Amino acid sequence: MVDRDISRKTAVITGATSGIGFATALALAQKGAYVIGVGRDAGRCEAAKKRIMEAGGAKVDFLTADLGLQKNIHALAGNIRGLLMNRGKNSLDVLINNAGTVCSWYTLTAEGIETQFAVNHLAPFLLTHLLMPQLLASPGARVLTMSSMSHRGTRINFKDIMLKKTYNCLAAYKHTKLCNVMFSTELQRRFDTGKICVIAIDPGLVRTDIGLKGTGGLISFVWSTRARSGVTPEEGAKTSIHLASAAELDMMPGVYWKDCKPLEPSRYSQREAEAKRLWEISERMCGIAPDSFGKP
Repeated sequence: MVDRDISRKTAVITGATSGIGFATALALAQKGAYVIGVGRDAGRCEAAKKRIMEAGGAKVDFLTADLGLQKNIHALAGNIRGLLMNRGKNSLDVLINNAGTVCSWYTLTAEGIETQFAVNHLAPFLLTHLLMPQLLASPGARVLTMSSMSHRGTRINFKDIMLKKTYNCLAAYKHTKLCNVMFSTELQRRFDTGKICVIAIDPGLVRTDIGLKGTGGLISFVWSTRARSGVTPEEGAKTSIHLASAAELDMMPGVYWKDCKPLEPSRYSQREAEAKRLWEISERMCGIAPDSFGKP
């Protein structure tokens, strides 16, 4: 693929203070893109911005937000629009929904939503909705959401969408990664206008600490043991960097990518009825009126 002129583009990247998110933010900033990174901790955001600027990324800002809370996501979207306006822009070229979490125990956010479901699925769903007017204003915009091969072999538990009765840390993580693929598939169906490209990314097994932040005991041990055989965050970020920089939408078939090329996701993730049902549940949980997704 031929790179488009990424130096004229703007990218929002959640979870950008470490791991795949930071590696992606650094690479795009070094290519000349204006990068808006998002992280939970103000100190880590400032440190990440400093590292990127010292490495040659001249156009970078960071915003702080806890993506487990929908009120914070609304505020974040407003702050992103403010940064765009300050640069004389009303459009957004790339949204990379990279942030994620893993929790050993069934834990509710302050808004009463299971934490993994809130951060890994509903946060990308709601942030994309809130920024859709800016994305649609940019011909060739990209919505890239980080999923995982772990979406395979699982199904949505519609009777217990937050797995309250059957919570298991890794099963809940797989559940949300399946949601990421189904969200991307349904978003592509609903906005198949030729103006926007929607892809779920499988970065492979990557050496990051995502599985160590909200876990302990056996889960932490298993995650750290598996991660040792993974690739570096820089290697894991190659597909998101590639897709953010690619020139032509029609050169990017498929809704699921790994290793910089399309790959068939699980058959279940492509079921239209189930994807539509998940979409409608997500709308209700995010307070979005039916059929108003992406509308101001």
